[in-house]
Amino acid sequence: MFGFKSKEKCVTVMLLAAFLTSGAGIAQAQSTRRHRRETNANRQARIARIVKDTYSHSWEVGGGGGYLRFRSGENLQKNNEVSFWVSTTRYLSPKFGIVGDIRGAYGRAKIDTNPYLKFDPQISEYTFMAGPTYRFYAKEKMAASVFAVGGVGLGKFDGGSKTIPSSLLGTWESGYNAAFSVGLNLDYNFYPNLAARITPTYVGTTFGNTIQNNAGFNIGLVYRFGRNK
Repeated sequence: MFGFKSKEKCVTVMLLAAFLTSGAGIAQAQSTRRHRRETNANRQARIARIVKDTYSHSWEVGGGGGYLRFRSGENLQKNNEVSFWVSTTRYLSPKFGIVGDIRGAYGRAKIDTNPYLKFDPQISEYTFMAGPTYRFYAKEKMAASVFAVGGVGLGKFDGGSKTIPSSLLGTWESGYNAAFSVGLNLDYNFYPNLAARITPTYVGTTFGNTIQNNAGFNIGLVYRFGRNK
């Protein structure tokens, strides 16, 4: 009889221990889940603060270099040009802003199709444009925006031709004409106020009373400052 009671007590103790252990495990699992939820919430809140800090800047300036494919005359082949760009943007809201930019491109006109002229003179173009920009994607590390700008283009097509006028070279006549551009800005944020930018872009110029459809890309850095109230 004593042995039976001892066994009964032993079983009771084991069941009680198992119950307490399972209860502790459930409590620990609930605590772990609660901590994970709090950690995720803290992470999301931190990301939200960074996003707000990044895209609440009211000003943005940028600059760098690039590449442009340009037709320098009505009957001439397109030529490769290296370029520079400088821009300033005033953001009126986190999404919408007004941008002004200055660009320059330098290359050599391909006039070697002319049997009497066997050299490629240096040419250059400059544009001064402004217009709206719209940021449609804004995350912690990445952003994307589109822009459409218009203004004036200045072409210098016979400055490096050894005094040979553009009419004999077959290039456009030097001077001012209308210019316009559209493009897509792709930003990678190093910090809320500093980003790398690459911009596939189209540039339309109107030298010779025709439209030149020029395509290329810009690459550089963007610095943000100021705050929208």
